[in-house]
Amino acid sequence: MNALKRWLEDRGYTQLRAYRGKFNEMQSGTFVFRLNVQITQGGGARPVNIPVDAVIMPSSARAGDWPLLIEAKSAGDYTNTNKRRKEEATKVKQLTDSYGSDIRFVLFLCGYFDSGYLGYEAAEGIDWVWEHRMADLAEFGL
Repeated sequence: MNALKRWLEDRGYTQLRAYRGKFNEMQSGTFVFRLNVQITQGGGARPVNIPVDAVIMPSSARAGDWPLLIEAKSAGDYTNTNKRRKEEATKVKQLTDSYGSDIRFVLFLCGYFDSGYLGYEAAEGIDWVWEHRMADLAEFGL
């Protein structure tokens, strides 16, 4: 996450170190690491917090815009990724069930992710950015 922090700060973003507010109420041009996002389970009966690795409110964001939610994934080999690919799909489903299909969620990948993993995530509507291609984050409005 240090590389992401440097990339954001080089573009004028400010890290919120002790932010405890709601993820969708952050000021434009700010970011936070490891923020709990409240979702609803069981038809809205029970609020639950799920951790998100990075939440970034684009500099161009206006009131009511969604931040970009990033889940960082690192894998040392291909077999490890197949065990975890459903985790991201579950998280996206929880977020879209709670906030609608306009919620913005991407993976930040470092390491070995094969076409099976990437295909599964794409089929779930999840996009990704490679750590070695952080400039691609600009495509998400950053």
